[in-house]
Amino acid sequence: MALSGNLEAQRRRDELVELANGPQGVMIEAAAELFAVSSMTIRRDLLELEAEGRVRRVRGGATAAPRARPFDARRAIRASAKKAIAEKALRLVPSHGSIALDASSTVNMLASAIGPRAGLTAYTNSFESFQVLHPLDGVTAVISGGTAEPTTGSLVGPIARRSMRSVYFDTFFSSADALDGADGTSEVSVDEAELKQAMASNAGTTVVCIDSSKLGRRSVARALERDEISVLITELDPGDERLDAFRDIADIL
Repeated sequence: MALSGNLEAQRRRDELVELANGPQGVMIEAAAELFAVSSMTIRRDLLELEAEGRVRRVRGGATAAPRARPFDARRAIRASAKKAIAEKALRLVPSHGSIALDASSTVNMLASAIGPRAGLTAYTNSFESFQVLHPLDGVTAVISGGTAEPTTGSLVGPIARRSMRSVYFDTFFSSADALDGADGTSEVSVDEAELKQAMASNAGTTVVCIDSSKLGRRSVARALERDEISVLITELDPGDERLDAFRDIADIL
């Protein structure tokens, strides 16, 4: 019963985000009537969604969240979930060879956990991840170049894509703005999506590191197809029911 209730609450919050992203936003009283729950329940939902950075609360309801946030602010959102994801993903980082890391705050948490290696080359389109990887013994950090994407700060565009298409990676660690069981990952911009497509195209293994608030959702631009994902890592227990829709896509950690 508790698990069913959790799924119902998650679906309600996802629908609240969709309503908040509409032209009129979402009002608490109207949402309470729509979902047949109390106004207090909707207020709690909106508080949690605002803490996750998915909506902006206003008097009487909520509107769409601002898309551009400073990197440190993005990294702080659902930080405990990102830390748990990084701890799992760290087991997949080899001592040598080559990896690619996207510019997400989730994968930056992984980059920050990597210690000295024995001949690892790490490619990234993230200033922040390059800065934490560059000083490590046994790690050669390479940054892609390119143009800063306005909503994420990651390096994108033709130069970044050409850079990432010119090398092969043993493993590509990527997050996403959303992951849908049928359509794969999606991003906040076409530039972001195209860069991740370029990185995945040259990777032996693609690991998607994503917190559970982004599951079962779609964002603006399609990025990785479901058959491009080798491993899915969330903060959830691998047996969690919320992951059932993704079991035929990838191995789940």
